[in-house]
Amino acid sequence: MRPFLFLLALVLALPLRAAAASVPVSYLADSRTDILTLLAPPPTAGSAEDKADLESAYAVASTATPAQVAQAKDQVKLTPFHFAPAIGPWFQAGKFPKLEALFKEVEKESKAVTSKGKKQWQRPRPYIVDPARFPHAVEHEKPTDYSYPSGHSTRGTVYALLLAELFPEKRAALIAQGREVGWLRVQGAVHYPTDIYAGRVLGQALARDFLASPSFQNDLAAVRTELAAAGPH
Repeated sequence: MRPFLFLLALVLALPLRAAAASVPVSYLADSRTDILTLLAPPPTAGSAEDKADLESAYAVASTATPAQVAQAKDQVKLTPFHFAPAIGPWFQAGKFPKLEALFKEVEKESKAVTSKGKKQWQRPRPYIVDPARFPHAVEHEKPTDYSYPSGHSTRGTVYALLLAELFPEKRAALIAQGREVGWLRVQGAVHYPTDIYAGRVLGQALARDFLASPSFQNDLAAVRTELAAAGPH
C-alpha cells in the first residue's frame, strides 16, 4: 500500500506544481526602490510652487500643435511599439510574442509602483484643478486617478532603457523618445511638468531593478533570440 499511496500523492501534487510553475515570477521581487523615499513629494497644493507648475502646464498645453496632441492621444495606451520610429518600421505589434509578454509584465509591475505614489500624494490633474483652462485634455480620468508621478513618463523611461538593451545602437534615439513620451502628457493637458520629471527619475531606478533581476534577464535573452530569428531588419 505504501508505494501506491506514494504514487497517488505524487499524482495529486502534479496539478499544484504545474499551477505554481505557471505563476509569473515578479521581476521586481527583489527591488530596493521605494518610491516614497526616492521621490520628493509634489508641490503643496495652492503653494507658489504649485501655482507656477500649473502655469507651466497651461503654457505647454495651450501651445501644443495639433500633431503633438494627436500623438499624445495615440500614446494614451503606451506600448513598446510606439518606439518604432527609433527602431525601424519592421518593429510591429503581433510579430514578437515573447517581447510583448515581457513588456506586458514590465507594464504591470511599473504601474503597481507608480500607483503607490499616486495614492500617497493624491495630486489632482491640471484639468481637475482648473477645468476652464484645460478643456481639451487627451483623456479624462476619474478624479481619484492622480497625477504624481506620471505613469507614462515612468514607463516611457523604463521602456526606452530596456529597449536599449536590445538595440544598443539605437540607445540615444530611444532615450530621446522616452523623454518625449512624458512631455507629450504635458502637451496633452493631463500632467504638470514636475510629474514628468519625477517619472523620469523613477523610470531610471526601475529600469535598473528590472535589469538586475535574473528572471527578467532570462526572459530578455529569449526576446533577443526571437528578434534574431526575425531575420535582417
